[in-house]
Amino acid sequence: MAAGLRKRGRSGSAAQAVGLCRQWLHRAWQERRLLLREPRYTLLVAACLCLAEVGITFWVIHRVAYTEIDWKAYMAQVEGVINGTYDYTQLQGNTGPLVYPAGFVYIFMGLYYATGQGTDIRMAQHIFAVLYLATLLLVFLIYHQTCKVPPFVFFFMCCASYRVHSIFVLRLFNDPVAMVLLFLSINLLLAQRWGWGCCCFSLAVSVKMNVLLFAPGLLFLLLTQFGFRGALPKLGICAGLQVALGLPFLLKNPVGYLSRSFDLGRQFLFRWTVNWRFLPEALFLHRAFHLALLAAHLTLLLLFALCRWHSTGESILSLLRDPSKRKVPPQPLTPNQIVSTLFTSNFIGICFSRSLHYQFYVWYFHTLPYLLWATPARWLTHLLRLLVLGLIELSWNTYPSTSCSSAALHVCHAVILLQLWLGPQPFPKSTQHSKKAH
Repeated sequence: MAAGLRKRGRSGSAAQAVGLCRQWLHRAWQERRLLLREPRYTLLVAACLCLAEVGITFWVIHRVAYTEIDWKAYMAQVEGVINGTYDYTQLQGNTGPLVYPAGFVYIFMGLYYATGQGTDIRMAQHIFAVLYLATLLLVFLIYHQTCKVPPFVFFFMCCASYRVHSIFVLRLFNDPVAMVLLFLSINLLLAQRWGWGCCCFSLAVSVKMNVLLFAPGLLFLLLTQFGFRGALPKLGICAGLQVALGLPFLLKNPVGYLSRSFDLGRQFLFRWTVNWRFLPEALFLHRAFHLALLAAHLTLLLLFALCRWHSTGESILSLLRDPSKRKVPPQPLTPNQIVSTLFTSNFIGICFSRSLHYQFYVWYFHTLPYLLWATPARWLTHLLRLLVLGLIELSWNTYPSTSCSSAALHVCHAVILLQLWLGPQPFPKSTQHSKKAH
C-alpha cells in the first residue's frame, strides 16, 4: 500500500510538472512577439538553439574537411611527457616547443588516450563538439542570470559563426578548453561559490595563459567582496593549484617550466596577425610598440577601476580594508556587476593585444552580446549593434587578414569601449549613497 502511495505521488508530481511546462509553453506562444525580445525567455530560446546546434555541429564534422594545424603538435608534446620527459625545454612538437602550462598537458593527455594516441580525429571532433555544447550551456546560464540581452541576439552567437565552429571542431585548438573552464568559473562566482570559482579559474589559466586577461576584474571583485585579508585565501587557491599542477615540471627544471609556460614576452609572427595588419612589420615586431600597448592596457584598466567599477565615494584603497570597517559596507555583488567587470577586463586586454590569431576569437566571442547589449545607449540601436557584430565576424573570417579587416576590427572595438565607458555604471553611486544614508 505504501508503495502504491509512492507511485501515485511520483505520477502526480510528474503530471504537475508536465502541466506547468504546457502552461509555460502556451504562454510563450501567446507572447511569441516578445519571445525574441524579452530576456526572461533566454532559457527557452537557448534550448531551441542548443538543439539546432547539435545538428549543425554534426553536419560540420561530417561535411566539412578537418584541417590539421596544432593537434599533432599537441599530441607529440604530450607523448613526450608520457615517455618520461619532464623538462619543458625538451618538449617539442612539429610546430614548435610546448608553451602551455601543466593543466594543458594533463587534459590533452586524457585526449591522447581517448583518441588512440591522437590518431582518431573523428573521435576528437566529437569530444570537442560536446565541449562546444557545454560552452554554450554555460554561457546561456550566465546570460539567463544577467537578464540583459534580448534572445534574438543568441542566434548570431550560435548558428551564424563559421569561425567559432571551425575553431572547436575543425581545428581542435586548446583555446576552447580554457574558455569552457573559464565560463564554469564565472557560473560558480555567480552562485557565490568563490573558492570553487577561483579553483576553476586557475585551472583555466593552467590550460592557456590568455585567461589571465580576466584576472584584473577577478581581483577587483575579490577585494570588493572580501577585502585584502579575505581575498588572500582565494588568491592562495589560484596560486596553490598552479604549483600543484606544475610540480613534476618544477622539480625537474623550474626556470624552464616558468619561462616556457608563462612567457609574457613571446614574439608573434606578423603573417598570422588579425588585428595589426595595417602596420609595417618592423613596427609590429618592435619592443617599444609592445610596451606602448601594455601601458595603454594598464591605463585603461586603472581608469575603469577608478571611474566605472569603484564608485562608493571612498578611495580605491578602501578595498584593501575589511568590508565591515568601510564607511560604505559592501552589498552582495549582483550578477551584472560580476559579469560586467570580468567581461570588460578581458575585452580591454583583447583591444590592446600585441597580436590576435584566428583561434583567439573564442577568447571574447561569447561575451560580445553582453558587452553590446547590457549597457543601454540611445545612439547605439539594435541595428547598429548587429552591424558591429557582423563586422567583427567578417574581420575574423577574412583570411589572410587585410589592412581594411584589421582597421574595421579596431573601429568595432572602439565603439564597444566607448559604449562601456559612457553607459550606466555597473556599481551605481546612487545605490551606495542611499544605503549609506539609511
